[in-house]
Amino acid sequence: MTYSTPFKLGHSNRSSWQDAIDDCLQQTGEVGNANLAFLYVTDGYAKDLGNILRSLKQKTGIHHWVGSVGAAVNCTNTEYYDQPAMVMMLAAFPEGSFSLFNHAEDSHHLSAGETDELMTGVRIALVHGDPRNGRIPQLLESLPENLGNGYLVGGITSSESQIFFQIADEITEGQLSGVVFNDDIPVATGLSQGCTPIGRTHMLTDCDNHMAISIDNRPALDVFREEIGEVLSKDINRAAGYIFAAFPVRGSDTADYTVRNIIGIDPKNNMLAIGDQMKAETPIMFCRRDGRAAVKDMQRMLDDLKKRIGKATPRGGIYISCIGRSRHLFGEDNTEMKMISAVFGEIPIVGFYANGEIAGQRLYGYTGVLTLFL
Repeated sequence: MTYSTPFKLGHSNRSSWQDAIDDCLQQTGEVGNANLAFLYVTDGYAKDLGNILRSLKQKTGIHHWVGSVGAAVNCTNTEYYDQPAMVMMLAAFPEGSFSLFNHAEDSHHLSAGETDELMTGVRIALVHGDPRNGRIPQLLESLPENLGNGYLVGGITSSESQIFFQIADEITEGQLSGVVFNDDIPVATGLSQGCTPIGRTHMLTDCDNHMAISIDNRPALDVFREEIGEVLSKDINRAAGYIFAAFPVRGSDTADYTVRNIIGIDPKNNMLAIGDQMKAETPIMFCRRDGRAAVKDMQRMLDDLKKRIGKATPRGGIYISCIGRSRHLFGEDNTEMKMISAVFGEIPIVGFYANGEIAGQRLYGYTGVLTLFL
């Protein structure tokens, strides 16, 4: 039995979920040796996800499914917003090469031995998190260690209807769920930022939970005003949704950083409120959302991935992007997904637009995470 064939893609925005399933399966054709399927649905189908999953298992004979609800979903060359839609990808892996879990605490049995070489023996896990669970960042920190040299990719479930269902063989919610692949499954991943740093890196010298009190031993709001410039500092409300705080990732050799929202200011005390649990003596900088820079960095990430995989042709992939990127940064012409096809060809890709993106042990914002199965 060979597992080198491409994965099979189906997607539909039919008004009823029953018709959408039939439409998708007509596109995928024969199931063949597929034994794992990826499924993402928009809010329009969210309340029926249990019925959808049962129907798909019955019609395909595939028992293992993983996925999530998304406020928007994507697939090869296509993005679905503001409408019922589902995207699915049928995949074939060697038997016993993957394991599903629907609670992070239940993942200890998935543990594998550590390897001596940093970049070999890495176990990739595709994970989805519930945005209502305040412990998700802590779970993300501990899960790779539980896996034994694990590396996480994924995203936080997004939903306009507040239905935060995920799929891990069955419908689940509230925690961290997903699928872990053995270390002999060849995978390549890349991350693209949706923001551009402005100014230099500073030091957060004093803070209280979400409130930045001082930066570089100066009032935090003074430093922020200097960095964003005279025009924005005169009307600081204009900076909302455009300027963000960024925290450089220690030890990264790729200028990596996590982005967090500016959630308020305290002019009386010259303080700045940031959407993160902050610690003093942490590097901090500021960045802006910029569509042109986002496209440029997306292209950089794709070109880098292409170089890394060499002559290999991906069998398929998962692309999880921030709901704040999507059409807001790239426009309405499916640009983000078409950029992937321009580099790798029209390979099967599925994914969704998330409330936060997962790469390594960290929760990001305004990023795109692409995972390719080789």
